[in-house]
Amino acid sequence: MYEERVVSGMRPTGAMHLGHFHGALKNWVKLQSEYPCLYFVADWHALTTHYETPEVIEESVWDMVIDWLAAGIDPAQATLFIQSRIPEHAELHTLLSMITPLSWLERVPSYKDQQEKLIDRDLSTYGSLGYPLLQAAGVLVYRAKYVPVGEDQVPHVEMMREVARRFNHVYGREPGFEEKAKAAAKKLGSRKAKVVMELRTRYQEQGDAEALAAARALLDKQGNLSVADQE
Repeated sequence: MYEERVVSGMRPTGAMHLGHFHGALKNWVKLQSEYPCLYFVADWHALTTHYETPEVIEESVWDMVIDWLAAGIDPAQATLFIQSRIPEHAELHTLLSMITPLSWLERVPSYKDQQEKLIDRDLSTYGSLGYPLLQAAGVLVYRAKYVPVGEDQVPHVEMMREVARRFNHVYGREPGFEEKAKAAAKKLGSRKAKVVMELRTRYQEQGDAEALAAARALLDKQGNLSVADQE
């Protein structure tokens, strides 16, 4: 069983202020004594809007860490790191970008919001559009259970779930699993097997929780299925 990890990060795009403390750091300090916490300096995230001024990011990285320590973040309780020092972030981001439909990224509200707010910057880049995938990679790679974010980031967290489901749907089973699933479903009889497989597809592709509950309820009533068959 994986730990109930907390993962969160901040973009080093300039000097920190009271908004950072009240909006995030104060909560980070509290969480570090309650859960295993991973807090990272999101310098790759910063590049999505400051790719033309990387010196700003470089100058802000260590200043940000110092401010965290001053605010009460304790390295003895929480793990602190710089995002770009962990290549797995970029690797998983690349893999997720291969299977994520473009329409999913285009419908995220923050993409248009950023373009409207930061009119002095050219944000018509994949880096800006694919920001939620980079964020998803930084959460999923650590199997985090809790992700403290602002209200504007909630759509990103919702999309993380969709992307993770799609990734698992495409790659997440061992060779021959689909054949085993179909063979197990046949034991239900043709009509029930069709219903279960349709419910399964709805959950895997759309994240339909009601479909999952309905499928489980149907399987629980069957006495001729082993635990392996139900899985």
